Amino acid sequence: MEPFLEYIKEPFVWGLLIGLGLAFFTWKSGLSNKIRLSRDVRRLESELRELQGHLNTQLKINSQGNQTLQDELDELRRQNENLRVSFAAVQTKPGRAEIRQFQVTDNAVRLMREQAPGFAPAWEKAVRQAEQEVEASESGLKKLVRKVMPGIGMSSGAAAATHDDDES
Repeated sequence: MEPFLEYIKEPFVWGLLIGLGLAFFTWKSGLSNKIRLSRDVRRLESELRELQGHLNTQLKINSQGNQTLQDELDELRRQNENLRVSFAAVQTKPGRAEIRQFQVTDNAVRLMREQAPGFAPAWEKAVRQAEQEVEASESGLKKLVRKVMPGIGMSSGAAAATHDDDES
């Protein structure tokens, strides 16, 4: 046992033991850090997979919503085009121009009765006014009023003339 004690007293042996002790604690610390880091990597990888799954789900939901909106927009565009074509077809039906001309002439005659019967300039003025009224009544509020309440849609002179005709 004595030779062992003599070896322990040597400074080289002390340095070696201290160096080996430091190396052991460093190795143990590195090993524990490696184990902790590998756990963190596994945890982060599982979180990443979970977040990617959530992202994919969200993108699918957004894609389906956008597709639904796009389909609805396409359907509305198609309906709008159909209505535009139908409206143009109704406007060009035979007899539309004759009905319009009849309305213009009828309004002009009523205005002539009010203003000055028998004078050509007054007749032309009345025809122009009647044409303007018919154009105004074909679009906008007058058209709605004329369809909802036909008696109100007429001019005041036309209503008075109709009232006069009814009395006679």
